[in-house]
Amino acid sequence: MNIILGGTGHIGSAVAGTLLERGKPVTIVARSPAKAEHLRNKGARIAVADVHDVDALRHVFRQGKRLFLLNPPANPSTDTDIEERNTISAILAALDDSGLEKIVAQSAYGVQAGEQIGDLDTLFDLEQGLETKQIPVSIIRAAYYMSNWDASLKTARKGGVIRTLFPADFKIPMVAHNDIGQIAADLLTQTGEHQRLHYVEGPQRYTPADVAAAFAATLGKPVNVVTIPRDKWTEYFEALGFSKAAAKSYSGMTALTVNATFPDLDKVKRGSTSLQDYVLGLIAQDRQVSLRS
Repeated sequence: MNIILGGTGHIGSAVAGTLLERGKPVTIVARSPAKAEHLRNKGARIAVADVHDVDALRHVFRQGKRLFLLNPPANPSTDTDIEERNTISAILAALDDSGLEKIVAQSAYGVQAGEQIGDLDTLFDLEQGLETKQIPVSIIRAAYYMSNWDASLKTARKGGVIRTLFPADFKIPMVAHNDIGQIAADLLTQTGEHQRLHYVEGPQRYTPADVAAAFAATLGKPVNVVTIPRDKWTEYFEALGFSKAAAKSYSGMTALTVNATFPDLDKVKRGSTSLQDYVLGLIAQDRQVSLRS
């Protein structure tokens, strides 16, 4: 049995869906079963557990041999650093005496120790904690998710703009969640895998200007990039509903990303989904939702 923690979001759903397509048994750990109903309909089993409940998590882990581990993102209205460290602590504790034979853990480019740098630090804590467990682990350090641009569809369609904290010409490694799903499923099911770190991104690197061009080509209208000045980043996040602590942390993470040195291309596993194909799929999905509503 393959256990999927964080299975109701983009990445976890992609991993679970890929495994189910391959005929592999899957259990989704979910606090709210309704959020996993689409995967239940595909054949997944749903195990209800709160990620903060160590005993409940360990009970679920004992029902399988392989675990895909994604630390659920904290609500941005909270202090996300504190909340995500709390869930990481609970997950790591639940791994003890779990009987798991392998873990594939989701991480990110640029992880490092630090303060108020968002996921880059909390995921570093996760990676370090997994090192102490007597369970073989493969870590996927994924590039910037293409799904981070999903919210830009609304502004591109209505106002002909996408808003970003990155310079328009800043080239960023990006990856689609379906490609991560394929690679994670490969790592979960293969035997004899000894490589610990796996850097994953799409077929090429893109700029925000490329994102605007992809929306423009698909929507059939001009779309421009609006870059939020650095001194307005925290204010921008707060306007989106982030707490002051979360806004400061995400601003710190963005600053490190802008100044990052990304992995050499020869060290990267590449997915096949291009940015243009991702945007085409996003808009097609949005149209289907509109037709059903």
